[in-house]
Amino acid sequence: MSHPLFDISGRTALVTGSSRGIGFALARGLLEAGCTVVLNGRDAGQLEKAARELGGAVRTAAFDVTDGPAVAAGIADVEERVGPLDILVNNAGMQLRAPLLEFADADWHRILDTNLTSAFLVAREAARGMVARGHGKIVNICSLQSEVVRPGIAPYAATKGALKMLTKGMCADWGPSGVQVNGLGPGYIETELTAPLVADEEFSAWVRRRTPAGRWGRTEDLVGGVLFLASPAADFVSGQILYVDGGMTSVL
Repeated sequence: MSHPLFDISGRTALVTGSSRGIGFALARGLLEAGCTVVLNGRDAGQLEKAARELGGAVRTAAFDVTDGPAVAAGIADVEERVGPLDILVNNAGMQLRAPLLEFADADWHRILDTNLTSAFLVAREAARGMVARGHGKIVNICSLQSEVVRPGIAPYAATKGALKMLTKGMCADWGPSGVQVNGLGPGYIETELTAPLVADEEFSAWVRRRTPAGRWGRTEDLVGGVLFLASPAADFVSGQILYVDGGMTSVL
């Protein structure tokens, strides 16, 4: 029998960018822990497909997390249709790789909007209800690159470093109202999006050498951290980033 501090059954959780990859895995973990889970993305068809695959207490909410009015309407619709949100996982994100001297203005704004602004917009709307009710859990999906960076991904690292500080700022603002805000920082994780890197033998060998655990992460490696941060076990944990990176941030 599991410890009651980790019991989140009956809670309602929204996971952004959850039709595939890390978001989908986190949604599955929350569902298996007994939550009603709301999947979010822009493509309603993809969301329905993901919901069918998961089964159980899964709902969908198609809205663009980078569009302020759409986010406000989307969160209001979810709370009316599904119920008050207890847990928000800000997972929506993207990667664009290019040397900084060649990085286009439009791409800079796109990655900033998707990785940083979206977390602000969605958390702000979700936190309105959480603050009023006096409880809530927000988990922002940060990154190994919230701390360290490689050539070619400076804008991505800038967004993830800023998301780390936004997490701490949300903790400062909303903590007095009973809302805990933390970050989860994945290391190198095998997903559809990283498949080309996994397939690159030289890069994969570098990842394995550089990671004390000696392997790439799997999406299921991230589930335990989110379940902890979303549970009563983490009621006195806020403004922290939990790196799930096989130890990579700890070694030279």
